[in-house]
Amino acid sequence: MSEINTHYRNCNICEAMCGLEITYQDKQILSIKGDQLDPFSQGYNCPKALALEDFYTDKDRLKTPIRRTATGWEDISWDEAFIEITEKFKGIQQQHGKNALAVYLGNPNAHSLGNALFLRPFMKSLGTINRFSSASADQLPHHVAANFMFGAGMLIPVPDIDRTDFMLIIGGNPVVSNGSMMTAPNVIGRMKAIQKRGGKIVVVDPRRTRTAKIADQHLFIRPEKDALLLLALIHCVFDSNMVNLRHLETQVDGLDDVESLAKHYSPELVAEFVGINATSIRTLAADMLAADSAVCYSRMGASTQTFGGLCLWLTNVLNIITGNFDRAGGAMFPQPAFDLLRNHQPGHKSSFGQHQTRVRKLPFFNGEFPVATLAEEIQTPGEGQIRSVITVAGNPVLSAPSGHKLAQAFAGLDYMVSVDIYLNETTQYANIILPGTTGVENSHFDIFFNSFSVRNTVKYSPPLFDQQPDQRSDWQILKQISARMLNIATDDPMQKITPEMLLDMELKKGPYGEEGMSLQKLIDNPHGIDIGPLMPCLAERIKTADGKVNLFPQIYRDDLPRLDAVMAQPARDQAYPFELIGRRLVKSHNTWTQNSQRLIKGKNLCTLEVHSQDAQALGIKQGQLVNVSSAVGEIVIEVAITDDIQQGVVSMPQGWGHNQKGTNMSVAATQPGVSINDLTDANRVDMLTGNAAFNGTPVAIKAA
Repeated sequence: MSEINTHYRNCNICEAMCGLEITYQDKQILSIKGDQLDPFSQGYNCPKALALEDFYTDKDRLKTPIRRTATGWEDISWDEAFIEITEKFKGIQQQHGKNALAVYLGNPNAHSLGNALFLRPFMKSLGTINRFSSASADQLPHHVAANFMFGAGMLIPVPDIDRTDFMLIIGGNPVVSNGSMMTAPNVIGRMKAIQKRGGKIVVVDPRRTRTAKIADQHLFIRPEKDALLLLALIHCVFDSNMVNLRHLETQVDGLDDVESLAKHYSPELVAEFVGINATSIRTLAADMLAADSAVCYSRMGASTQTFGGLCLWLTNVLNIITGNFDRAGGAMFPQPAFDLLRNHQPGHKSSFGQHQTRVRKLPFFNGEFPVATLAEEIQTPGEGQIRSVITVAGNPVLSAPSGHKLAQAFAGLDYMVSVDIYLNETTQYANIILPGTTGVENSHFDIFFNSFSVRNTVKYSPPLFDQQPDQRSDWQILKQISARMLNIATDDPMQKITPEMLLDMELKKGPYGEEGMSLQKLIDNPHGIDIGPLMPCLAERIKTADGKVNLFPQIYRDDLPRLDAVMAQPARDQAYPFELIGRRLVKSHNTWTQNSQRLIKGKNLCTLEVHSQDAQALGIKQGQLVNVSSAVGEIVIEVAITDDIQQGVVSMPQGWGHNQKGTNMSVAATQPGVSINDLTDANRVDMLTGNAAFNGTPVAIKAA
């Protein structure tokens, strides 16, 4: 046996960018723990990091291509797979048009250096506009707000959590998620630091989450009423004559229009609908205004609902008018070493609404359509009907709304390909599955999450283990399909380009290139490099044509009547009197950590949380199985009775439902749970952005 060695890298499972120290001997991982010398995470890591070893050693993991036949799956060579795939794709497009082929991109793509760099040329080689991804099941409202207010969809402000004195968290659970559109390892430590320096944290959520329990104050709110609360808070700022733009005084347009709007949303008017009394709303606004620095952070509960677009716009407005934007302790823009906006010209024409989905006319944005429309675009006949799909590192049958309907749609495709290491609930419908290498076999650099980081840092990690001769990384798979679709010879010089070549070029051309930033510098600093805290940079970063923040874009004006209608509607749907929301689990990340024994062992975590008074009224007890139904589906799930959930609201986690025939994830099958997305309705979306509305699904409950 060889000597024991140590490898340093970032965990690529969630957004937190926790630094890891991995000890190994030969091809065996001996330990995974936090890297004490990582300047950003400083030794912190959550339990999910252990799954990196589990992915690598998993006996269920695919390592060579397989093809579905009438008698089962068979192994095939890479060359045979690529020949069949390109022939099928080309044939379908020749017969039905370029857009008959669609691509679905799952969450892990955002954590992959190679995919982040090669997905764009891959899409170009296919020639289709039909791209769908997990972004529209998560964060699309953030990008749309950034696009219309600041001129670029990736110009998303993040909380300067390390310096703020007051943090308002709406619909977020960052202690469990370690951020989420706020890359921040050890959020619990960062929150406690706020309190230690005399600051305050307030959580607004229909559920008393782990974050809420650590906060100084928690306010229950009815699902999907966050936009009304934000408007009431903005009303209070104007009403108290406390608007303060600070250094942005000449850089903001639309302030008077926002003031005129806010007059109509007093705390007294909205209190009944949001479930928070007017005094508490006014006190919340006063506390935020009294703090030396403050920030409002709105996340999943605010984003994945029918008014997600309004919520994220209003969050930015609140931070701006309270003088907490582009300022230490407020909402700020990172300045990453790999600048995704390097070539984005001010005034660049937005792609929002450039195309629309065929059936519901939902908007195209950022190169893709909303995933909530994918099933109907496959199943609805006519010109432009999707007849073939390639999924890349995603499991939308469990993670997208109305997942069971998406499964039916996939089953009816002419041809389907999946790039994935598992035979799972989605890939079982593929004709060919192409397995890529896993985390520790890939090099790593966080292109996207440095753009959402609460501190400017940079880090590169080479592969821990070399891939075997019969293995391919995801980016190599995509690159090979691209070359064959375009009939590019294998000896073409462009085929020799690697992610590292592109990364080195971007680092050298980026904001720190003149200071010697390069790939080699990162290799020489395996723990990462601390560039420094977030700095005011709006003037340099903004991409609007006139260099000003558009505080009240027209699309939000047009969407407000839809919000106003909420206050004229009955409080509850009598047929489905409960509102279902999701919840995050610390050991789970969507669907792709569920085959790790260490992360799913123990008691059943896939339960329906029900308030004690609701349980009493329903005549149900702790641990009892109940039938939960919505307008589109029905499940049976175990009850967990708790007063940590608001009355009239129920909650269950997403990412479960690994009990389907035809899959091969043996560990996940021992603790399968049920899928929340058999209840969520693909027809419930934020009509402004097209983002899926997972929260607030009306459901009925009865004993099973």
